[in-house]
Amino acid sequence: MRGGDEEAHIDRLPIDLLAHIFCLFSSFRDLAQASSVCRKWRQGVKESLARRETLNFSGWKMDDESTTRLVLLAYSLKELDISRSRWGCQITDYGLKQLSTAKCISNLSSVSMWGSTGITDKGVVQLISRATSLQHLNVGGTFITDLSLFAIADSCPNLKTIVLWGCRHVTENGLLALVNKCRKLESINVWGMRVPLDCFIGLLTISPALQIQPKGTLLNDERVHAWPVY
Repeated sequence: MRGGDEEAHIDRLPIDLLAHIFCLFSSFRDLAQASSVCRKWRQGVKESLARRETLNFSGWKMDDESTTRLVLLAYSLKELDISRSRWGCQITDYGLKQLSTAKCISNLSSVSMWGSTGITDKGVVQLISRATSLQHLNVGGTFITDLSLFAIADSCPNLKTIVLWGCRHVTENGLLALVNKCRKLESINVWGMRVPLDCFIGLLTISPALQIQPKGTLLNDERVHAWPVY
């Protein structure tokens, strides 16, 4: 009888309350387990995902399918972190293509793909072409080329910050296109890139207020101080 009573109590919990409780879950594993309890809990998990404005998969063992499955339900999502970690999230071009179909993508203000070595221009361009509200983007540690920067320049007019840390396949052409078209750009991290030093003078000529990171490498009187070249 006790088991029956407990089940009845669970059944009486409204979906809205369940969704609120599941919004407090930080573990995607726990959400998956809750979703498998019963149909009502599954609906509660779905509604909790629909309310979330932030999803951070960094450090979680996620692949293309599991990540896409959750993002497709996150209708209110504003910030998405799919950064790669040793034992965690590992996204490929296929995953980016699937994510680009999510309804929330056009409303995202922040995306991090930090260290995602399994992606190329093909996947990044697919995603970025729909992420037209982006203000903050981190593609540091990836192998993107100018093709991705051209797509960002064309699709993200509201971009304010971008991290290109270690993106050694990006050239001066990509940076110039980005700064020329993204007129709201405030900060750009170019540490470790193989770009001629004169390029940074050119970027500041286009946008004098642009902050070129790291902070210790500023251009003063058209001279470069301590700029790391690799």
